[in-house]
Amino acid sequence: MKRLSLIVAGMFVYMTVTAKEDPKYPVSAIPEDMKTGMYAVIREQELRFEVNSVSNASTHVHIVITILNANAKSYASKVIWYDKFNVLRSFKGIAYDAYGNVIRKLKQNEIYDQSAFDGSSLFSDDRLKKADLSQGTYPYTVEFEYETEHKTLFFVPDFELYEDDEITIQKESFTIIYPPALKPRYKLFKIEEPKISSADAKEVMQWTFENVKPEKFEKTGPDLQRVVPNIAVAPTSFEFDSYAGKMDSWENYGKWIVSLNKDRDILPEQTKKKLQEITKNAKTTEEKARLVYEYLQSKTRYVGIQLGIGGFQPFEASVVDQTGYGDCKALSNYMVAMLKEVGIHANYILIRAGRNQPAMDVSFPSSQFNHAVVAVPNATDTLWLECTSQVNPFGYMGSFTGDRYALMITENGGKVVKTPRYPAEVNIQSRTADVFVEITGDAKAKVKTTFSGLQYENDNLDYVVNQQYDDQKKWVQENTDIPAFDIVNFSMTNKKGKIPSAIVSTELSLKRFATVSGKRIFLVPNLMNRSSYIPEKLDTRKTNVVLRTPYTDLDTIRYHLPEGIYPEFLPDPVVVKSRFGEYEASFKMDQGNLLYIRRLRMNKGEYPAESYKELTEFYRNVGKADNAKMVFMSKT
Repeated sequence: MKRLSLIVAGMFVYMTVTAKEDPKYPVSAIPEDMKTGMYAVIREQELRFEVNSVSNASTHVHIVITILNANAKSYASKVIWYDKFNVLRSFKGIAYDAYGNVIRKLKQNEIYDQSAFDGSSLFSDDRLKKADLSQGTYPYTVEFEYETEHKTLFFVPDFELYEDDEITIQKESFTIIYPPALKPRYKLFKIEEPKISSADAKEVMQWTFENVKPEKFEKTGPDLQRVVPNIAVAPTSFEFDSYAGKMDSWENYGKWIVSLNKDRDILPEQTKKKLQEITKNAKTTEEKARLVYEYLQSKTRYVGIQLGIGGFQPFEASVVDQTGYGDCKALSNYMVAMLKEVGIHANYILIRAGRNQPAMDVSFPSSQFNHAVVAVPNATDTLWLECTSQVNPFGYMGSFTGDRYALMITENGGKVVKTPRYPAEVNIQSRTADVFVEITGDAKAKVKTTFSGLQYENDNLDYVVNQQYDDQKKWVQENTDIPAFDIVNFSMTNKKGKIPSAIVSTELSLKRFATVSGKRIFLVPNLMNRSSYIPEKLDTRKTNVVLRTPYTDLDTIRYHLPEGIYPEFLPDPVVVKSRFGEYEASFKMDQGNLLYIRRLRMNKGEYPAESYKELTEFYRNVGKADNAKMVFMSKT
């Protein structure tokens, strides 16, 4: 009997072992050169998009990634967005140990389903599902696979070969399957043409990649879409919630937007009368537009609304008028309707907003926008209106929407236009100060700084200047770059305009501002605008140097010195010139006082990769001059 029990037990162990899945994706199978210096390796990645009709498609994604260390922990989780037009049909996940053994299979109750609330949207039917397969022991491998059905062809996924410069790729593919009549358009960057085949009356485009080592991302470089190999994809014909359209030209894309906005500009009679009343004495288009814009700001507030096609179609003007809120589309449409009522033609504008957003690709008509604004033709000028802010200066686009291409929606469709540019001549930080230095090294200072143009936005000053005392004081404390100081008094003045400015005036008490050693007083004359930035050292620069924001800094500091003090050492005047900008600093004694004048102008532009060393040298020279010390002696 005992012998029989041992036999049965042995058979159970044998069946358990043989039933165990064979190892997959062992880390040992990764070549060493694919792991060195990396924090993850993509073992396999497949993105397959299949077109069924103008209103139906599906996306299948399969990815296997080995997490080498904690820097890649975020890749062990997956978030998938969905809504009523993009339905998640399946979602699976598996985790493997370093030897390729399964250590966890994702259960359905471990997939968290929640609203995709972004903190600013009032209404949204966007949702997300999230799963986390992260482990505490490295390395390990995770595998995710999911499929989404799209009830529109409006969205066709783009493809980037990689999104991280510290992850290598062993195998990757991008496949598009489509009926010949619905072949998507594509644009390639650093990628060869696809292989074309046929399957079940459909055509198949496929790109495959193996053993990819990413190029390192370089600071002050071009947008990543101009660095990373990528494929931009878009439909020609599509249908979205019964609205049919074409995307083969900007004109046709604009016609589709016109169809979405049709008959959504009707205003209540009471509002029409109100608009006529507030503009009756206005004599110019600009004056009239300003009054309507200020009325918009006083009456409405921004909320995000993402319901179905509402991500592209604005609420009716009458709804915004009644409720007092709307998203960028609704508020811009409302503004266009109100201007129309007072006899001003205005255009609805689609734009890719954001300071660090990549530039719109004007050569490839596609859905590239995340925001809407308004443009008012005005003789030889155009007035640009940001309609989502209750405090934004009239006519000011700033870094959020300025100096970029956008799509103007006209009666005849879409037209590419350029928003206002803000050159270094208007982006000025101008500071004057009187500093009263005491023999002990302490000092008192009266400082007045004017921030204009894009510098009006420095550290969110454009927002803070409209806030209460405590918020303003905090801003002054955080943006006064002096080692030790107390705020005696301060004030902020907001000057709105197409080129706005804010004036910040402060009175400061400076403890141990100057260093006293015996009869000598050591002083750095650059009060609070010292540069310390030097670009990282590179043996070889591969990408062009891109400077995105032009600006001018002006500092005039007068030091009132104690009696009996004379200069022992004054630095020589400094002039640094380069293609990137110009810097000047001078030091001059004037009736017993020291006058320090500094000017820095930085240019916007794109420069060849070999100029990077010149840029580094320019910043090094500026930093050296900014931190130069002066030495004074006491006669007593």
